[in-house]
Amino acid sequence: MATGSNIKTYFNGAWHDGDIPVIRAADHGAWLGSNVFDGARYVDGLAPDLMAHCARVNRSAEALMITPSHSPKAMYEIIWEGLARYPVDAAVYIRPMYWALDGGELGILPKAGATGFAISLEEIPMPDPKKTVRLTTTSFRRPVLADNVVNAKAGCLYPNNARMLLEAKTKGFDNALVADAMGNVAETATANVFMVRDGVVYTPIPNGTFLAGITRARHIKNLRENGITVVETVLSFDDFRRADEVFLTGNLQKITPVSAFDEITYEIGPISLKARDLYWDWARNEATS
Repeated sequence: MATGSNIKTYFNGAWHDGDIPVIRAADHGAWLGSNVFDGARYVDGLAPDLMAHCARVNRSAEALMITPSHSPKAMYEIIWEGLARYPVDAAVYIRPMYWALDGGELGILPKAGATGFAISLEEIPMPDPKKTVRLTTTSFRRPVLADNVVNAKAGCLYPNNARMLLEAKTKGFDNALVADAMGNVAETATANVFMVRDGVVYTPIPNGTFLAGITRARHIKNLRENGITVVETVLSFDDFRRADEVFLTGNLQKITPVSAFDEITYEIGPISLKARDLYWDWARNEATS
């Protein structure tokens, strides 16, 4: 089921209108979950960090033992061909993806060089900039590399995220603040997380339990270059309860302020707003540089 509308699909060397079938029932990716994807955004003619997303989907494929079939540069060019089919003011979610076609040893190990590839473009509006989310805790945690492929943006990781979201929504909240294996804050069920206290920005240090996102890295760079201290460190749930403001970062929505964590409430703070402005200023400058 599609999330957005006006879908266009790249498959077998050509662009097609609509959400066409691409995976067969016997494909390794269909029955053994060997599929990876990445997500980028096209907004007002801009596709920020698109090349970085193309490179990451290849790294994700390799982490799942899938042989990438397209270079980041080739993927980048194909995506721009597809984006040319949309109005310049469209908001499009860009999703390149790989999956293994055949199994090797005992059918479990993906067969080298047997790779499915597609790109899905779909119009998904950017959220209202005034939109906020409310967080709660969840009984589910992020896995570690010894347990799962946390070094990839892999479809097989998302059922765990879905359990977190469902638990949060059952409790009357929008999203969950999630612990790592040691009980420290890792991220939310859908995005990386930042907190602000006394004008200093803090975010969980990457420790191999969550994907430190491309958009996360861009926000850190932008804030630091504009004189705001950003500290990557170990953070507890109590740290977030004592925060002045909290916000989420991810590709789909870029930045989302948090208005509550359980009974604690926050205002949309000045650094959250500053980070948003800096991001789009950078994106516009990147497009013209």
